Amino acid sequence: MSENLRKYFTTGEFAKLCNVKKQTLFHYDEIGLLSPEIKNDKGYRYYSYHQFDVFNVIELLKEVDMPLKEIKLFLKNKTPVELIELLKGKSLEIEKKINTLNQIQKIIDTKITLTEYALTIDFSQITLVEQAEEQLFLSNSILDCSDREFLKSISTFIDYLYTNELDLGYPIGAVVSKEKLLGEDYDNYSYLYTKIAEDAKGISFYTKQKGLYVVGFHKGDDKNISKTYKKMMDFIDTHHIKLGSYAYEEYVLDEISVTGNDNYVTQIMIEVEE
Repeated sequence: MSENLRKYFTTGEFAKLCNVKKQTLFHYDEIGLLSPEIKNDKGYRYYSYHQFDVFNVIELLKEVDMPLKEIKLFLKNKTPVELIELLKGKSLEIEKKINTLNQIQKIIDTKITLTEYALTIDFSQITLVEQAEEQLFLSNSILDCSDREFLKSISTFIDYLYTNELDLGYPIGAVVSKEKLLGEDYDNYSYLYTKIAEDAKGISFYTKQKGLYVVGFHKGDDKNISKTYKKMMDFIDTHHIKLGSYAYEEYVLDEISVTGNDNYVTQIMIEVEE
C-alpha cells in the first residue's frame, strides 16, 4: 500500500469497522449513497475514517424508517440548518416511539401480575377481604341504559382510553349499586371503570373506598353471573353483613389468558359496612 493510502480503510476493513458485510458498502456505492473516498486504477476502494460518521448517520436514519432514497437526497443537498430540522423531527418521532413502548411494557407487566394473581385463587371460595383504597377512572353513567346505549358507552370509554394513551392493561370493570343488588338487577351497571396511572394529567378519579369487601369469583359466561351474585348475597345474609354502596366486578381471566368463555373468571367485590 502506498504511503498516501496508509490512513485509509480497505472495503473489508471499513465493513468490519461498521459491522456490516462488504456487499452493503458495494450497494451504497452503487446507488450513490456512500462511495469510497478513493478508487484507484485497479478498482480498489478506500474509505477514510471521516466516512464512518456518515455511515452512522445513514444507519441512524434507516433505524427511524427513513428510506434510502430520502437519505441520499438529504446527503446530497444537506446544510447545517436542514440537518438540525431533520434530526429534531426524528428525535420527536423517537420520543413518541419510546413513550409507546413504555406503555406497552406497562401493559405487559400488568397482564403478568394479574394472571399470576389469578393462579393463586381458589375460585370456589367466598371470603371477607380487607382491600386498599383505589383510584378508578369512570365512564359516564350507564344506569338503566338500553343495550345500544350500553355498547355506545363501552366504545366511547375504550376509545377515550386509547386516544389519550391511558390504557395500562387493567380490565374494564363495572360498578353495581346497592339498590340494584337488592333488586337482583345485577347487570344494570352504574358505571364502567378501569385503573389508570394516578398521575395522569387532567383526569378526574373516583375513589373506591378502603375497607371490607365480600369477594367471590364467577367462572363462565356472564349470562349466568346472577347465580354467583345470589350465592354472595346469601353469604352476606348468613353472616349478618351490612351492604355498602357498591359492588365492583372485573375479569381476572379472559380471552387473553384462557380459551373459551366457559373458562372466563370474573372477580366480584361487594362493599360492606364494618
